[in-house]
Amino acid sequence: MRNRLLLLQFLLWITIISVHAQPVRRPIEVIVTADREDWTYKTGEKVQFSVQVLRNGYPVKNAQLRYEIGLEKLEPTIKETKTAADGKLTIDGGTLKTPGFLRCIVWANVDGGEYRGLATAAFDPLKIQPTVSNPEDFDAFWANAKKELAAVPMDAKMTLIPERCTEKTNVYHLNLQNSRPGTRVYGILSIPKKEGKYPALLRVPGAGVRAYYGDVSTADKDIITLEIGIHGIPVTMDPSVYTDLGQGILNGYPAYNMDDKDKFFYKRVYLGCVRANDFLVSLPQFDGTNLAVTGGSQGGALSIITAGLDSRVKWLGAFYPALSDVTGYLHGRAGGWPHYFDKNGIKTNNTKEKLATVGYYDVVNFARRVKVPGLYIWGFNDETCPPTSMYSAYNVTTAPKELKLYQDTGHWTYQEEKDVMNNWLVEKLKGK
Repeated sequence: MRNRLLLLQFLLWITIISVHAQPVRRPIEVIVTADREDWTYKTGEKVQFSVQVLRNGYPVKNAQLRYEIGLEKLEPTIKETKTAADGKLTIDGGTLKTPGFLRCIVWANVDGGEYRGLATAAFDPLKIQPTVSNPEDFDAFWANAKKELAAVPMDAKMTLIPERCTEKTNVYHLNLQNSRPGTRVYGILSIPKKEGKYPALLRVPGAGVRAYYGDVSTADKDIITLEIGIHGIPVTMDPSVYTDLGQGILNGYPAYNMDDKDKFFYKRVYLGCVRANDFLVSLPQFDGTNLAVTGGSQGGALSIITAGLDSRVKWLGAFYPALSDVTGYLHGRAGGWPHYFDKNGIKTNNTKEKLATVGYYDVVNFARRVKVPGLYIWGFNDETCPPTSMYSAYNVTTAPKELKLYQDTGHWTYQEEKDVMNNWLVEKLKGK
């Protein structure tokens, strides 16, 4: 049993590294940069992209390049092939007349292998405005949903996981009743052992189906932590179970029941985040005031959503939030993950019913209602959550906010970014 648990922990660690870590370097590097340090321009200004093809840090002579330039996630407007005689090339990227992002993707063929790099230039990103509708009854819809949730008993069940406990922290597998009887929220709860009152941190998950290990390291700093899943299933099962579910019945879950705002998949998810907070604030160890929420991608979305829905949240930390301005594709620009209306989804999802639903669930409309300070982190090269979509939410946020940019990052984070976020959350929660 002990060996099985150690194997599970190892596999979880590998999964986390593969999802969130910086991409593994390859022997040939294609480095693309914009000609301004911050990669940011005013509309009408021209950008030039510089390309370097390197092996062991030295230019690759006569590298064969092909490149595409265009709005992120859309069909390119420029496609060309050139030879970089000395391993370097300067490309005229043009400009944008309206706020948005222009992306240059370069492929190099070297010794029979193909290598890829990209850079994305921003044009007046703080002027980007959302395209998604803001339903008139948005607040009433969610107020009623939370009222229905409050009427359902929490029925909390905690099971100690001795092998995950530390000298300072007890770790539990937690499950709670969600928005209707028979549906559950599962997670890993970590509580300081020492008697006292502590702040609490809710960690909400990125997309996918997986097990969770919890945030014991933060709990060891005298902060209650709860890391939840969204699928209503235990989060400590064998990894093969999640693989089977992710490739089977939960494949494509973000679009389930999108034609009905009351049955849409994410309604139970959003309310599950509120239910997790119900539990955290009910704990006798909670200090009664200091509650934060954080996550990346789908979890970045859920962080903003939870803060917009639940006034008990005092701070939010979001990495590259998904589900933001998903209708962008219908207006000639990129929309947020899961790309409901891109060229692959538009035929299925561009219906009156589904368009009516997404307004109630888009991050933009929760961002409008956030009233607490937030730290936001992302990069311009994100190909999963396009920066146009993320700025659409950020720009309508009127609460105190700070955006940390790591322009060259895609849908991943440097360790330094994680440290910035974790330090900010700990400082806020502990009043330092």
